[in-house]
Amino acid sequence: MSSKENITFRVINTGLAKLAADALVIAVGKGPDGPVIVDAPLSAVALTSLEASLTALGVTGAADQVVRLPGLPDTGAKILVLAGMGPVNTKAITDESLRRTAGAAVRQLAGLSHVVLALPTTAVGQVAALAEGAALGAYQYASLHSSKEGKKDPVAKVTIFSTLAKDPELAAALERASVVAKAVNATRTLVNEPPSTLYPATFAEAAKDLAKGLPVRVTVFDEKRLLKDGYGGIMGVGQGSSRPPRMVKLEYKSDKAVADLALVGKGITFDSGGISIKPGAGMVTMKCDMAGAAAVLNAVLAVAGLGLPVNVTGWLCIAENMPSGTAIRPSDVLTIFGGKTVEVLNTDAEGRLVMADGLVAASRELPDVIIDVATLTGAQVVALGHRTAGVMGDEGVSAALKAAADRAGELIWPMPLPEELRPSLDSPVADMANIGERMGGMMTAAVFLQEFIGKGKDGETIPWAHLDIAGPAFNEGAPYGYTPKQGTGMAVRTLVAYIEDVVARSI
Repeated sequence: MSSKENITFRVINTGLAKLAADALVIAVGKGPDGPVIVDAPLSAVALTSLEASLTALGVTGAADQVVRLPGLPDTGAKILVLAGMGPVNTKAITDESLRRTAGAAVRQLAGLSHVVLALPTTAVGQVAALAEGAALGAYQYASLHSSKEGKKDPVAKVTIFSTLAKDPELAAALERASVVAKAVNATRTLVNEPPSTLYPATFAEAAKDLAKGLPVRVTVFDEKRLLKDGYGGIMGVGQGSSRPPRMVKLEYKSDKAVADLALVGKGITFDSGGISIKPGAGMVTMKCDMAGAAAVLNAVLAVAGLGLPVNVTGWLCIAENMPSGTAIRPSDVLTIFGGKTVEVLNTDAEGRLVMADGLVAASRELPDVIIDVATLTGAQVVALGHRTAGVMGDEGVSAALKAAADRAGELIWPMPLPEELRPSLDSPVADMANIGERMGGMMTAAVFLQEFIGKGKDGETIPWAHLDIAGPAFNEGAPYGYTPKQGTGMAVRTLVAYIEDVVARSI
């Protein structure tokens, strides 16, 4: 399991004219009267000539547009690249616009070795955003093509030109960008793996491999322990597959911890729908149904890599949902870890069954907050589209996740948990059923999960939020910005930013 990005960074504030590089990237925005070059470190003569030619060259400043021109005499780069930023307010350029512009440029400049980014930066965080975007844009999955003909290697070296090159806070900011980008890219690679390669046992092994060298304890619950301890949701979903399920517990502890947090991730390595089998076309992307667990895994590892003063436990609920003579059937009743019973009315509503086990297990350790991440419902895509995740649960946790996502550059939107949906989950033979009201199905699924959140240290229900990332976890369309085709790594950056915010509020 590997990807091909291996990018290095440095930041300079002088010597641009003598810097030998393959490309120099400057920003072009969509201004009110047409395209405008945004704060480029070029001579006045060069800038005047370029600005007069933008429209004739077909440059619009639209996001993702990358136009290559011959290099200028006053720079050391072989080519000049005009990278579109989209509509831009030159007095308030956002970190995310810089992140996306850098990512789009580096992604589209694959095949070149050394790229210089001379995009506008006025704060250390913006320099870090450029580095993060470039690292995300350079990602390539090490695919299984028999021939590498026509494949271009990703950009290997990025130099950022910024007046902040000597800022004492820059090194730490760049290190954070590197750690977070590595975590996102590792998540992408796990999601991109074929289900013949990534199944419950190999996913668990990958978790152990990725955690090597980090202060993270990894415990793998195999099918014997899951059965013995009563993890009926995971065992039930996994019993139709020849490849038995796993639960992976990740523990990162800090001597200076200001909070105890639990993250729970859905890890269905392939979802056929089980006996309630999906249409053929509906299975094509179902290798991505473990994206929540991959995001939780790598968020925990990123927090450990950054050494944040928190305790974080990750629970990866891993199974393969297959139809067979041993698979669960509609009308079967499963006993979830902790004793609650669930009537299975649809075996394709399996994610909430494995997550129920994980949420109960997480609750028993009395964390301050529980956050779960899952590609849970097609209803999420219907409600919010392919790029925006839904967040539901405790209002305070949901709001904090939304704020963290905004800072990190990911799109999530708060949704309610209507009380009237709960009765639709009633069952005549068990404590509840695994499906209920179809309309608003994303919220119905979250209402189901809410039933498995336990009481905390204060005797009150543990604060909890649920992230449904069914759409934004997997990009079936063309690449854009720093986002590649297939696995996107959605939710890793939000989780890390949320935990950083928890730390900041505690100091």
